[in-house]
Amino acid sequence: MIIFDLICADGEHRFEGWFGSSDDYADQQARGLLDCPVCGSGNIAKAVMAPNLGRKGNQQAASARPAEERTEMPVAAKPVSNDVAVPAEYREIIGKLAEAQEKMLASSEWVGDKFADRARDIHYGDAEEKPIHGTASQEEVADLAEEGIAALPLPLPVLPPESKN
Repeated sequence: MIIFDLICADGEHRFEGWFGSSDDYADQQARGLLDCPVCGSGNIAKAVMAPNLGRKGNQQAASARPAEERTEMPVAAKPVSNDVAVPAEYREIIGKLAEAQEKMLASSEWVGDKFADRARDIHYGDAEEKPIHGTASQEEVADLAEEGIAALPLPLPVLPPESKN
């Protein structure tokens, strides 16, 4: 494969053309098969380009330096943070929301993946009425809603008690 930088007649649009050989380029050019992908002009020519020459197998790359000559990598003057910039008022709101959720969870029982069954038991009077929290699939939540049982998602993610360190 050979890659040529090509240019349209106006000289405004420069683009690459990939050919099997230099002869393939000449053949396609002679048959009028080359068009500018931007403006559609059929008047295409090779643009001036630097040759892409490979190194000989016994030569090192010019940029490689022996290990003893290498210097340390530059370090940023200030530490860089990967945190997303969140306005202070949002952090405050999220903090208050987390506190409220923590208080609610402290007075609620974790029932894990038995949430839908336990919610039904409480709703139909088969179990003591008390706040519960756990996990449920979307289908289970939809079924609860059809039965008139309210089930709301928690505002912030919660780890099951057995997962906490």
